[in-house]
Amino acid sequence: MQQQSQAGVIWLKFAIVYLMIGVAMGIAMGASQNFTMRPVHAHVNLLGWTTLALAGLIYSVFPKAGGSKLARLHFWLMNLSLPAMMIALMLVLTGHLVAVPVLVSAELVAALAIIAFAANLFVNLKA
Repeated sequence: MQQQSQAGVIWLKFAIVYLMIGVAMGIAMGASQNFTMRPVHAHVNLLGWTTLALAGLIYSVFPKAGGSKLARLHFWLMNLSLPAMMIALMLVLTGHLVAVPVLVSAELVAALAIIAFAANLFVNLKA
């Protein structure tokens, strides 16, 4: 039996949490016919579920990348910025523009997480 990548498993578990949140948001919006939070729903599903799941699968297939310092940096930057970004976006969408600096800051941190991911793959994946 093949050894599981601990990093990949953690990423996949976090991805499932985001999937459940995204599905719950979709159900709530459909039931209420209020689609104000559609951008939050889309980001939770794309950045939360899809991006984290793909990272988890990649880190499972390439355990050297999954066990690297860049993977840990990627993990913490992404998982700290995503909730902050989603909450700030909800506030902005409901007219609380005071949250714009938090939103922009969280977006920049998420972008740094993606840069760490890209750097990790370029450094640790060899042909």
